[in-house]
Amino acid sequence: MKRRDFVQLTGLSIGGLMLPFGVSGNPVSIERLLETPLLASQKKQLADVALNTAKSMGATYADVRIGRYLNQSVSTRERRVQGIQSSESFGVGIRVIANGTWGFAATNNVTADAIKKATEQAVAIAKANSKFQKEPVKLAPEKGHGEVTWNTPIQKNAFEIPVAEKVDLLLSANAAALSNGASFVNSNLFQINEQKYFASTDGSYIDQDIHRIWPNFSVSVTDRAAGIFKSRDAMSAPMGMGYEYLIPKNEDKLQGPGGMILYKNSYDIVEDAAIAAKQAKEMIKAKSIEPGKYDLVLEPNHLGLTIHESIGHATELDRILGYEANYAGTSFATLDKLNKFQYGSKIVNVFADKTQPNSLGAVGYDDEGVKCKRWDLIKDGVLVNVQAIRDQVGILGQSESHGCCYAQNWSDVQFQRMPNVSLEPGKEPYTSEQMIKDVEKGIYIAGRGSYSIDQQRYNFQFGGTVFYEIKNGEITGVVNDVAYQSNTQEFWNSCVKICDERDYRMFGSFFDGKGQPSQVSAVSHGSSTTRFNGVNVINTARTI
Repeated sequence: MKRRDFVQLTGLSIGGLMLPFGVSGNPVSIERLLETPLLASQKKQLADVALNTAKSMGATYADVRIGRYLNQSVSTRERRVQGIQSSESFGVGIRVIANGTWGFAATNNVTADAIKKATEQAVAIAKANSKFQKEPVKLAPEKGHGEVTWNTPIQKNAFEIPVAEKVDLLLSANAAALSNGASFVNSNLFQINEQKYFASTDGSYIDQDIHRIWPNFSVSVTDRAAGIFKSRDAMSAPMGMGYEYLIPKNEDKLQGPGGMILYKNSYDIVEDAAIAAKQAKEMIKAKSIEPGKYDLVLEPNHLGLTIHESIGHATELDRILGYEANYAGTSFATLDKLNKFQYGSKIVNVFADKTQPNSLGAVGYDDEGVKCKRWDLIKDGVLVNVQAIRDQVGILGQSESHGCCYAQNWSDVQFQRMPNVSLEPGKEPYTSEQMIKDVEKGIYIAGRGSYSIDQQRYNFQFGGTVFYEIKNGEITGVVNDVAYQSNTQEFWNSCVKICDERDYRMFGSFFDGKGQPSQVSAVSHGSSTTRFNGVNVINTARTI
């Protein structure tokens, strides 16, 4: 697999899984996606079987997750449909603490007898593992929430939209690209629905219905005489929304350089595909960048990936402590740096928040039954906190979980996962047009591209989708072969200006990989267009 294709599929993580979409399950009919196998009252009865069994066997804590995970993908190329897939994964995962040690077991047989047996297995595993446990697990206290529900506030359930309508939309986007000079185009629509029921011995019974959607395409233009081609990917972002994301609204559109349109909370895939073909033709003829120091103007769909890699992963506590070293590395942002390390300039304020509307990570409660919230990671440029869950926050001297525990499926044990990690917009009115006018020698970068970052999330290199050169406050045209190199501290301390909240948009991915066995999670990163001064830019065509 080519690195560019790898990045397109996995989005964010060095360890991301090359999955076609979401979490795999059993193929099902489209009609099955709209069925409701269990009522909340039935789930509660089954959950109580697990909780009562665990307590009777001496467990001091137990939680049970009854999960139904639905996926659908629609894929097209040029004027034909390539594939339609629908799948369902349904089962129960039980986690316990016995003799101060975790135990976990799962079953896809959602009956009282099977759940009882799985719970007995989880307790037996915990007791067996306790022989090797040096210190007992200590959970931060969490008050039970009783019976509560939380739903993604969708307007249109994507699974209820006829497949023919989705196919027509994708083929219309393909046609728009082809009529504007594209040589090749493929488009996809991914939809995920997580129906999750959580119960614990703390007294929580939480029923959540979570929706995510991702329209995407890639357009290529070839110059057969010259033997070259250029591609431009969609400027969409995967979102925690329903099908309403694909119903364009003029108020959600922002004008970008070179006729490019940027999108906020709705997306026009047909319009974007047409523009993509035109931009790819420009890229065919564009000059190659001269390496050197440039001021970078980075739009949110691009900057989100940089935030993810250099801040999101770097502030995961398990990574900081070395628990991820064998798979995905550690972090330079060690705990001795808290409240004193100048991570970025004074205007850099980064927060974690699993309640952000329309974000991929938006839920009411995490997979430990903790009510989700917002908290600061970087304040006025200084590292002030990291990401931690119930059995970790004690290490920080804190008494309350951050609410960022997640499992990709009922069959996987939950653990600390990255919440939405976002850069606060600027406080003063300031637009991307004004920002460009303030740049003498710079590059505007839109969309994500290939990247590389070291195991401590410090030294890195990032590309992008479309690059525009800026001279004396004016866009002079498209340039090619751009990538910037820096280290995390140097880069974020070069941040000099951030556009206001009118420009704030989301970037995200379904496929953030972590853990052994590896799991994927969905996460968003919000920001406004941001300027970084004096960043080293290389010419990727001249490097070996």
